[in-house]
Amino acid sequence: MEDDHRLFARIDVELSLKFLNQATGKEGKGQTLNISANGVCFATEESLGPYTPIGIWLNIPDHHEPLYVHGKVAWVKDLEDDDKKKCIGVCVEIDKDEL
Repeated sequence: MEDDHRLFARIDVELSLKFLNQATGKEGKGQTLNISANGVCFATEESLGPYTPIGIWLNIPDHHEPLYVHGKVAWVKDLEDDDKKKCIGVCVEIDKDEL
């Protein structure tokens, strides 16, 4: 069994999202697979590489505006159920000014 060294629990939730590859300016769409206090895992057909800076707008039900987070791509894997999509893991950065 693989050791999981995460500090925060992951919550399985499906939310639609938009993202911006901040290195290229290219936008994309996806759907979360799970989220945590410091990370987002989502599926997309767009190509992203590790360390790519990314902005993400999460569509939260019953909220008027999407929730914005930003960070860097930590890892990329093939999605098991769909050979066209990738599973993207993002490490979310928390600005001290936002606390």
